[in-house]
Amino acid sequence: MIAKGLWISSGERLSALEERAYLFVMGAVQRNFDNVRGRAATAWLAKPAAAAIVLFARAITAVRAIWPESGVPAGRCIYFANHSSHGDFILIWAVLPPRLRRRTRPVAGADYWLKSKLNSFIGRDVFNAVLIERDREARTEDPIEQMANAIDAGSSLILFPEGTRNLTDVPLQPFKSGLFHLAKMRPDIDLVPVWINNLNRVMPKGEFVPIPLICTVTFGDALRIGADEEKADFLARAQSALLALSPNQAGPNQAGPNQAGPKQAGPKQGGNGE
Repeated sequence: MIAKGLWISSGERLSALEERAYLFVMGAVQRNFDNVRGRAATAWLAKPAAAAIVLFARAITAVRAIWPESGVPAGRCIYFANHSSHGDFILIWAVLPPRLRRRTRPVAGADYWLKSKLNSFIGRDVFNAVLIERDREARTEDPIEQMANAIDAGSSLILFPEGTRNLTDVPLQPFKSGLFHLAKMRPDIDLVPVWINNLNRVMPKGEFVPIPLICTVTFGDALRIGADEEKADFLARAQSALLALSPNQAGPNQAGPNQAGPKQAGPKQGGNGE
């Protein structure tokens, strides 16, 4: 089956047609990848690869997007999420409506996504990721400026303020300061909390074959940084907004978007791209 930085399909939860379509597209990508030359050729391969990844992510996780009453922003925004699996940004990317997905870029570590030609193709050409050099001494660009420039160019971003995958028993690790500095640099950009539930159980650490489970991706109401808000206060507020979306945190008086009933069907207003 297909591996190399993605998931291996066991065939479970996929119809025969879906499985054949996925394997055909990704098989074609792998067979032709070494012969690809030039940006036009990689762009040609990127589109079917993206479609196959979205199809497979939805099929193996039965992912359900849950939208807030206010909908998701129609313009540029920053989606910030909990982080427990390498597949987190793929799931967020997969549930976004097509119009929003096309302009949304994950923020990811350059060391992982540039370590092979195939990883580079997936990270740079399929997902158009903003690749951050995590080694401070090796950096030639400031990560905050990289992200701000991507926003200025019209992109939305997916980032994980914990900074690394959370493999502990606590629901969220303390946030790094990057979200604060980016929000201060672009205070007019909406910040959308996103809680991913169950993906760490679908793809446990060290496993290559996914365990079919239903995942949810819950989007919260957008927030912005206050004009004079201190770093500690802002990060605490952002962390609380994200944690409130967790099914394990919301109580009977905290109805949250995960209990929004028929509003789960899709984003409202400008959020529903197509």
